[in-house]
Amino acid sequence: MSRIGKRPVLVPAGVTANVSGQLVKIKGSKGEMSFEVPDDVSVALENGAIAVQPRSQSKRARSLWGTSRARINNLVIGTTAGFEKKLEINGVGYKAAVAGKVLKLSLGFSHDVDYTIPEGVTITTPKPTEIVVAGIDKQVVGQTAAEIREYRGPEPYKGKGVKYAGEFIFRKEGKKK
Repeated sequence: MSRIGKRPVLVPAGVTANVSGQLVKIKGSKGEMSFEVPDDVSVALENGAIAVQPRSQSKRARSLWGTSRARINNLVIGTTAGFEKKLEINGVGYKAAVAGKVLKLSLGFSHDVDYTIPEGVTITTPKPTEIVVAGIDKQVVGQTAAEIREYRGPEPYKGKGVKYAGEFIFRKEGKKK
């Protein structure tokens, strides 16, 4: 049994929720998003909350039950508060700057890395060694942050590279004489 799926998604004041068939549309102060619930799961709007139930007791229906509820909850959170991921850059001469729709990264390569900022995501650099990725879609924000981190992930000896804020890097001891 899904423990997450049992709880209904509460729709806060100022948010408009619309359920038509398997399509859930949420409109909030930050924007509008929709999610098509799989056919194995039924969804209904009841008393200002969205309830999700499996249509059968098959393994697929039970596994999609909690996932669908979490995705709908992320729509509500995204359209009201939004999501953000913070990245930190460590290393001598490593820095980042936003120029229009391009994030310019100096990561120790012979050239600067230009990352085109996708639609629906805003990237800011409060400091040259800090990147903030924000948006209303949790998946797109996380994917964008992961792609930026992938250019130069943190290495285990000195910790140089791009890492998530608060991420623990397992450090290795260097070579001994």
